[in-house]
Amino acid sequence: MSRGFVEAAIAGIGATEFSKESGRSELQLAAECAKAACDDAGVDPRDIDGMLTFTLDNSDEVTLARCLGVRDLAYTARIPGGGAAAVATIYQAMALVNAGLCKNVLIWRAMNERSQYRFGQNQSGGSYSAGNGTGSLLWCVPFGAMTPGTWESLAAQRYMQRYGIKNEDFGRVSVVQRQYAARNPKAWFYDKPITLDDHQNARWIVEPVLRLFDCCQESDGGQAILVTSLERARDLRQPAVKIIGACQSIPYNVEVISNYYHDADLALMPEAEGTAQRLYAQTGFKPDDIQAAMLYDAFTPQVFKQLEAFGFCKRGEARDFVADGNLELDGRLPVNTNGGLIGEAYIHGMNSIAEMVRQVRGSAVNQVAKVEHVLVSSGMAGAILGRG
Repeated sequence: MSRGFVEAAIAGIGATEFSKESGRSELQLAAECAKAACDDAGVDPRDIDGMLTFTLDNSDEVTLARCLGVRDLAYTARIPGGGAAAVATIYQAMALVNAGLCKNVLIWRAMNERSQYRFGQNQSGGSYSAGNGTGSLLWCVPFGAMTPGTWESLAAQRYMQRYGIKNEDFGRVSVVQRQYAARNPKAWFYDKPITLDDHQNARWIVEPVLRLFDCCQESDGGQAILVTSLERARDLRQPAVKIIGACQSIPYNVEVISNYYHDADLALMPEAEGTAQRLYAQTGFKPDDIQAAMLYDAFTPQVFKQLEAFGFCKRGEARDFVADGNLELDGRLPVNTNGGLIGEAYIHGMNSIAEMVRQVRGSAVNQVAKVEHVLVSSGMAGAILGRG
């Protein structure tokens, strides 16, 4: 493993409240969460010299830098692919610090995705413009597949058929994550757990794959992360959280979410399998080295496929792995302990990264015992964090 991969660290995390109507602009949300991340780290916002976000983010770098008083930006970039590539921001920030190009890299995502626009509704009106990794919509929208739920369901049905999975099996993921959210005061579903009966009595979104509680939220809010060198992070306000490894994998013909064009079996998630292989090779780690995981949960079937892709169970065995209680706080692999995108909020996967940081620091509301290494995956990208 290259020495550079262990010398970047996350020094600060910051967020706004998570709501359904923020009452302010996305730029203000971005500035608030960015300032909070800098305050968390004890870094002057004027010293930010790198900025990363999604191609889908509506707040431009120059304006946000002006809001924060940034003196001189050395590098900016945007990540295509939305939530599927969320952890790629950590990968790029790590690379910037490793190369000596930047000292303090701000990552942010701010969105009024409930009050201003809604990803969960018909996308045929052009909500996703070209260049965002969503070119595949040209192939599915004309045939009636107009929402993320329909795109996910087309691929997930093959998984269900191959392994005899029922919607009730996916529901157990929702139940666990809502239990976590119910204990998390910052989660939208704080103090609102559900039972498996609640899940099964909820309305269908796409029958027979997704019910209402299988789907992530539509949220307003912002989340920011500050990455610097491990050496600097050790001298800052919070315990340093080392980026042990991070990588991306986008195999041939894999799409962002309409993931049914690739050559592999549709019961597989080839981007997550590629990410796992690359990440384990990079770090020398294996599944047994991981004590908790934050797995992208726009929809519950994605959690099943990632559990298998990262080797926490064999192909087709995620149903039993979940049913046996392994995702719970005292289980083998607590997953999405903030409630995830289903229970806490949907900030395009960035709040999952923040929860990973809290777990390593030992400050999570649902704290996993004896955490040394935590995995975060957004499918097309992954990272392993540990104590610095």
